[in-house]
Amino acid sequence: MAPPAGEAEQREFVHPTASHAKKKRPSAFAMEPITAFYIFLGANMISALCAPIQDCDETFNYWEPTHYLSHGYGLQTWEYSPDFAIRSWLYISLHAIVGNIRRLLPQSTKLSEFYFVRYVLAFVCALCQVLLFRVVSFTLNARIGLFFLIATVISPGNFHSATAYLPSSFAMYMSLLGAAAFMNWRGGLKTSQGIFWFAVGGVVGWPFAAALCAPFLLEEAIFALMSDKERLFEAFIRLGRGAVATVLLLLGEGTINWFFYRKFEIASWNIVKYNLFSETGGPDLYGTEPWTFYFRNLAINFNIWFVLALLALPLFLLQKAFSTRHHGFQSGMRTIIFLMPFYMWLAIFTLQPHKEERFMYPAYPFLTLNAALALHIILNAFGHTDPKSLIGRIPARLKLFAVTFTLFLSLDLGLARIVGLYTAYSAPLKLYTPLGAGVSGQQGVGGRGDFVCLGKEWYRFPSSYSLPRDMHAKFIRSEFRGLLPGEFSEARVGFGFFGGTWLPTSGMNDRNEEDMGKYVDIRQCSFLVDTQYPERGGPLPPNEPDYVADEQNWDVVKCVPFLDAEKTHWLARVLWVPDSKLVPERFRRHWGQHCLLQKRK
Repeated sequence: MAPPAGEAEQREFVHPTASHAKKKRPSAFAMEPITAFYIFLGANMISALCAPIQDCDETFNYWEPTHYLSHGYGLQTWEYSPDFAIRSWLYISLHAIVGNIRRLLPQSTKLSEFYFVRYVLAFVCALCQVLLFRVVSFTLNARIGLFFLIATVISPGNFHSATAYLPSSFAMYMSLLGAAAFMNWRGGLKTSQGIFWFAVGGVVGWPFAAALCAPFLLEEAIFALMSDKERLFEAFIRLGRGAVATVLLLLGEGTINWFFYRKFEIASWNIVKYNLFSETGGPDLYGTEPWTFYFRNLAINFNIWFVLALLALPLFLLQKAFSTRHHGFQSGMRTIIFLMPFYMWLAIFTLQPHKEERFMYPAYPFLTLNAALALHIILNAFGHTDPKSLIGRIPARLKLFAVTFTLFLSLDLGLARIVGLYTAYSAPLKLYTPLGAGVSGQQGVGGRGDFVCLGKEWYRFPSSYSLPRDMHAKFIRSEFRGLLPGEFSEARVGFGFFGGTWLPTSGMNDRNEEDMGKYVDIRQCSFLVDTQYPERGGPLPPNEPDYVADEQNWDVVKCVPFLDAEKTHWLARVLWVPDSKLVPERFRRHWGQHCLLQKRK
């Protein structure tokens, strides 16, 4: 069996810059990084192709501004109003450049740009994942690295986050790189690199994610204080370099934002200010959840691995307490440091009233790392063959069966969740093909400049990348009473480009108060998107009639099955359940239809 993580042959503290790594025998669990990369990339490409857009923030705060930079029009949320400026144009610009590269290639359509951006995100994510996998394998244990890979690629959490166009996903990429830098002591400490990567995640992506580097900085401080003056000075130099890189990054982001907002804005600070110091209600205006929210969500998205992640620290401490081997303070402290980011992140966000699934994305690598280490410890305990112990009396084949069964159960649960999500909620990404968005040169229905209107289904709109030939998305009034997005100004005034990013806006507020100027009259709509739920009884709200059944005014262009979550049992909402008569009625999935309608002429 491989030695337990954290155990060392030496008792005294040895500074990493003075230590010499010993050559280890190749492990039976070792995997070549290139092989691991292809596995990560394969899982991420499935996400790029199949993952539904789960959060309307992804559409309106990221895809729509990117569409504006590339195509000159798009929907604008209040966060991009120069009056508030809490979103970074640097982050948007990077993705717009990627999308525009696809425009240079043959058979380019807006929909192909959309998926090309996702493919690039899948590649970048896989590259970051394999770098951490490599460091985990040689720093902790090759078997822990293998479990980290398995826990990542088979989890629905990775399916959600790997290719989501969200700052929290970008921060997750940077967390992978930052953790890899901090954990890798080969050739000396890489504190400056670690700080830089976490800073990129915080400044370009989501500022709160930078807090994930706190345990690693604590490790640096502890080991620096335990060293001599020369090593302490070197630690200050490393921290200083990281701090300077962060300041330069902030200045760079502010400069990019100055180009778009016409004023120097550090969007990461504006986000912190809004979330922590807002006098208008801040993020709590958009809904709050009980403290159990993340526990339920992570249990669904990581199943057995989430339980293992929670058990990692207690299992490690028990291992240290009962192991007969000599333990080094340095190795034990390092392992605890590696385990802490996940616990810290979960605790902080569990205490926040406003909760969303994407807030956990930056900590996903630490969750899977914790789970991998916990499973490694359990297998070490399982591997004892002393016949005097209870575990030693269990037949080896039975142990192998138990471990294999657990891993396959996790795989089955993960696949059932992923397939369930795809079959239930992918309709919005499939609905708009009759418009001709997906094939270069295809005429499709409708004409240039037509309005495609959204009522109660406004938050399911995938983005203007699904609309060809300068078709515009518009809103008609439903029962929703919050603030809907406006539109970037298409005026070309003044010096420079992208006037819509800096021209004054109207009807924007940070209080989620409805603005009637965001609606159009339904008579202006050439197309309408609506969802019909045939199994729901009772009268419909006055502003949300059954447009699909209104054959006098609307023709059905296309309908795609869409899960009726209200009528479906919670188990069938969480996992895929086959639509078979063999399944008891109460556990079957119930369906509505997501429809694209065209106005009758």
